[in-house]
Amino acid sequence: MFGNLRIVEWMRRWPPALRRRAAWVVVVVFALIAVAIALRNPIADRVYPEARAQQLRDDAERALRQGRLTSPDGTGARELYAAALALDPDRDEARVGLRKVGSAAIGRARTATDAKRFEEAHAALQLARELSMPAAEVDAIAERLRAREADVTGIDTLLEQANAAREAGHLDGAPDAALPLYQRILQLQPDLNAALEGREDALSDLLVQAQAQLSAGKLAEAAAIVERVRGYDAGHVGLPDAQAALSQAGERARATGARSLRAHQLDAAQAAYANALALDPQDTAARDGLQDVALAWAARSEHQASDFRFDDAEHSLARARTLAPDSPAIANAERHLAQSRTLQKRLPVAKVTPRRAAEVKRLIAEAAAAETRGDLLAPPGDSAYDHLRHARALAPNDANVQRALARLLPAAQRCFDDALRANRLARAQACLDAREQLGDKATPLAQARTRLAARWIAVGEERLGAGEVESAQRAVDAARTLDPDVEGLADFAARTRAAGARR
Repeated sequence: MFGNLRIVEWMRRWPPALRRRAAWVVVVVFALIAVAIALRNPIADRVYPEARAQQLRDDAERALRQGRLTSPDGTGARELYAAALALDPDRDEARVGLRKVGSAAIGRARTATDAKRFEEAHAALQLARELSMPAAEVDAIAERLRAREADVTGIDTLLEQANAAREAGHLDGAPDAALPLYQRILQLQPDLNAALEGREDALSDLLVQAQAQLSAGKLAEAAAIVERVRGYDAGHVGLPDAQAALSQAGERARATGARSLRAHQLDAAQAAYANALALDPQDTAARDGLQDVALAWAARSEHQASDFRFDDAEHSLARARTLAPDSPAIANAERHLAQSRTLQKRLPVAKVTPRRAAEVKRLIAEAAAAETRGDLLAPPGDSAYDHLRHARALAPNDANVQRALARLLPAAQRCFDDALRANRLARAQACLDAREQLGDKATPLAQARTRLAARWIAVGEERLGAGEVESAQRAVDAARTLDPDVEGLADFAARTRAAGARR
């Protein structure tokens, strides 16, 4: 101790720079010692791999003698021999040890089979296969195991139970259902013809259920059934037709979604695209369709907020969020809703004053003039709807305003009929758009679209007869946008294409 004190006293006499350098040396030395202690085992393994490998082989031999052939925690003979081989691949002792493990697994499988410990026998056979033991020897024990299981289990009894379950329509979903029972029988006797035929019939019955779900519009349920059939027998004869039916159902769902979206039937469009996506989660077109539906919900929310219909606007906004929560359109709709709320609060409280009454009367008159011109929704700011919306903001309970608003939808319907009779198709389209914006019902709207599409085909026929192929093609495009299933469209489109090719 006194010697250490003398050393410390001696070091204090050193120059400050030398003392600092000495302190750093001490720190580095202690750090190196700590690292060496922490890494002593890995370093030893690298410096003396043979010694470590020998230790692993000794542990593996001990595990083999104790009957621990394999273990998930790495303490089994198989895992220890494998670790020794990885550490020292140039020596054969570990390879020989693994062959001993495989031989022990075969012996265990044979003993367990005779003792009717079937689960243990299957596990031992699996280990023997993984260690690449002779296939002939492993297969012979596996065949013996199946035979013993069949004797104990009672194949005939299982087959009777499976057939009864199939006849009762209890095909899947429980251990005592037909298909799991057939599967169990075939694991015991893979070539049993009665079980093969029974499974084939049960799978066909299951595919009939899938078709029924498709017909009911339950596409996800149908797809799940087809996938279950594939799990039992990927080569079943009915699978290709079932898969083709699913693909066609997906195409129909996407087409329905597109038509519903064009008709502003957002609930129907969303359901159709969701069905298509349930069939195929990778369906990009269906996913894009749902994004378009989200944009339409956001646009509807803005329209409702502008009318101070805040509950409806919130509902539409919530529907949009469920489909595309990060869409910029939703953020815009949220801002528009907040601005509309603020605007309503800033509006003066409606009072019956001569000045306010005169303003409301003027707006109603301007709305009537715009209605006479046919300007129901456009141009912005000078349409009948815009004038009446302003009047409603000034006098929300004014009966004249409410009556004028109620007239707009019938006016839009008359506008459409008049334009269609006069063959003013662009005008008819504008009136149809107004009907949609004013909340016309889905069925009349669909009928109007079909009528307008048919009229475009008739006009296109005249243009095609006159040699005006480009005008005919525009008519094809307009009709297809309105109703792609309208009668006569496919034939007219084909003749228009043919005429264009001859030019």
